[in-house]
Amino acid sequence: MAVLEGIKVIDLSQVAAVPLCARYLADFGADVVHIESPRTGDYFRTFLASQQELDAAAPSEFDYLWENYNRNKRGITVDLTQEGGQKLIHRFVEQADVLLTNLRPCEQERYRMDYRTLSRLNPRLVWGCVTGYGGKGPYKDTPAYDASAFVARSGIAHMMSPPGVSGAAFRAAFGDNITALVLTCGILLALFHREKTGVGQEVDTSLLQAGMNMLGMDIAGALATGLEFADWRAEPPPEIIARVEEARMPLAAFYAARTRNPLAGVFATADGRSLLLIALQPDRYWEPICRAVGREDLSADPRFGTFQGRAEHCAELRQALAGTFLTKTLDEWKVLLIEVPFAPYQTLQEAVNDPQARANDFFFVTDHPTQGRLEVLANPINLSKSPASYRASAPEFGQHTEEVLMEHGYTWEDIARFKEQGIIA
Repeated sequence: MAVLEGIKVIDLSQVAAVPLCARYLADFGADVVHIESPRTGDYFRTFLASQQELDAAAPSEFDYLWENYNRNKRGITVDLTQEGGQKLIHRFVEQADVLLTNLRPCEQERYRMDYRTLSRLNPRLVWGCVTGYGGKGPYKDTPAYDASAFVARSGIAHMMSPPGVSGAAFRAAFGDNITALVLTCGILLALFHREKTGVGQEVDTSLLQAGMNMLGMDIAGALATGLEFADWRAEPPPEIIARVEEARMPLAAFYAARTRNPLAGVFATADGRSLLLIALQPDRYWEPICRAVGREDLSADPRFGTFQGRAEHCAELRQALAGTFLTKTLDEWKVLLIEVPFAPYQTLQEAVNDPQARANDFFFVTDHPTQGRLEVLANPINLSKSPASYRASAPEFGQHTEEVLMEHGYTWEDIARFKEQGIIA
């Protein structure tokens, strides 16, 4: 018998992170029903073809991405935007154990798929969600991809780019896959809690929070010390940096010539900072991006009206966008780009002071026995009814040896003998 046999899961998501969580559950026997729009289907069905067109994925007639993220599932179509479609899903929820979604908070409420609504239909329901930046704060409804939220905004790209080295690259779904594991762990914890109490709960995480936990070694250091990377990492002399940049220019030109999506790349701002524009659905975001950057003239140009047209004039468009981004500072662009998929390349201190991180309680303050008041990184698995807790600081060397041995029936004489024999310290 499979471990999760008998568990019914509704997979109301698309693309990567949440579908992969659903696939993990399906791999262990859960009955997962994947719901797609009858009009557009799951966007991930066309993702591989678009990546192959951009020379960003191995060419194949077989859609290996779709298979990897959606095996072991059953697939149906329901129009979530219609009241009738919402009623169908509500009927499914009444008999489900788990519902998984990556709808943004505004969409959860608009389509009546939020936890408060669904838990009324089924109090035993475990409701799991991944958002880009968390369910609270000014960027809670900003479109996000793993490259923007997980890699750039979290500080990973900054820390993977030592002084004098150009910004780190990223691969599709890298952050999604890590976040899927975080959500899967949360779902299993909530199911275990339900076995004890009979009550379901809300489970959520975000690409940004998972990214900061992935960078936990450096984020913990930034919280504890208040230092930036540059405060303790030496920067090479300018002449060495210049030689490296000059040497890599032919390689950069080679890759630039092969780029076909002008809406995916890193751009410099007026204050010498970098931001990532990452519109992997370029037709969807073409006009919103033009409005956001004040370049409606570009969207009105018939040459750029289609993806193919923009690909043919990619170099020209990138040059136009690059010049536009140089007219404002990074902080100014943060406000203007809030409704399109982008991310600032944040430093460690910017990451730990990010308003989204603060609004969604990525960190908490504890009383450490030797350090006093200390801010630490919170667990990325957010359970509404049985949250993680910070019960004790990390142990001193051998601190609890005697305590644990005596719990298992050993005496002080036994413990003394173990020390003489070198079995314990």
